[in-house]
Amino acid sequence: MARPSLSLHLCLAVLAMAAAASEAGFYDQFDVVGSGNNVRVNDDGLAQQVALTLDQSNGGSGFSSKDKYLYGEFSVQMKLIGGNSAGTVTSFYLTSGEGDGHDEIDIEFMGNLSGDPYVMNTNVWASGDGKKEHQFYLWFDPTADFHTYKIVWNPKNIIFQVDDVPVRTFKKYDDLPYPSSQPMTVHATLWDGSYWATRHGDVKIDWSQAPFVVNYRGYSSNGCVSNGGSSACPAGSDAWMNTELDGKALGTVAWAESKYMSYDYCTDGWRFPNGFPAECNRN
Repeated sequence: MARPSLSLHLCLAVLAMAAAASEAGFYDQFDVVGSGNNVRVNDDGLAQQVALTLDQSNGGSGFSSKDKYLYGEFSVQMKLIGGNSAGTVTSFYLTSGEGDGHDEIDIEFMGNLSGDPYVMNTNVWASGDGKKEHQFYLWFDPTADFHTYKIVWNPKNIIFQVDDVPVRTFKKYDDLPYPSSQPMTVHATLWDGSYWATRHGDVKIDWSQAPFVVNYRGYSSNGCVSNGGSSACPAGSDAWMNTELDGKALGTVAWAESKYMSYDYCTDGWRFPNGFPAECNRN
């Protein structure tokens, strides 16, 4: 058998170094949440890819940014769990932490039985005031390929986008709670949400389908990094810092609401028997 050439050895060494650099880059930006054995980092040749795994032996897995941000534009490509994903919750969100007065901006995907569509849940918490969900079905199969999900957060509004299509805007009103003072970290997680995720908790996770795997890649952040009570905004931040939806984009939101919205907290009289939140009458 011929001996491997020097060039082959060099090629393999370069590939190994590239893989190590990719993984080191991830751990420079993020901390692992939960079991490190359920977070796999690799490079698919196009973008750094991270796989999160959920099985019965762990309570879920995820990663969170080392940096904290006060406003920014954050996006990631995700390929969701195929088949029977009922009971699972996959997320991409920002949070200031736990506690009664926390801020949070959520994109969550609630799994379902095979053949039934995923539900994308969007929510905003401000100073502990939440319960502001808009939920959508998607106009594509999110398990077949990667799709891009984006959160734009600035002093005027929060915009949720799917493949650059705006599906929701949450406006700031001076007299109502809004995430504007607490820096937030970026999180991606996969966990067992059987108690509420699928049909209000009626359908539980089927562990015989485990392990459940969701893939993330192409993470991008362009935000004002908070450090010691001050924040530094990157060059070009004006592009998202002043973004508000124009008439055409608001028409796209109206299209998403009319065609794909499955839940709107502003119409849930059972949840709000004493009257809807104040912003419902202004949007």
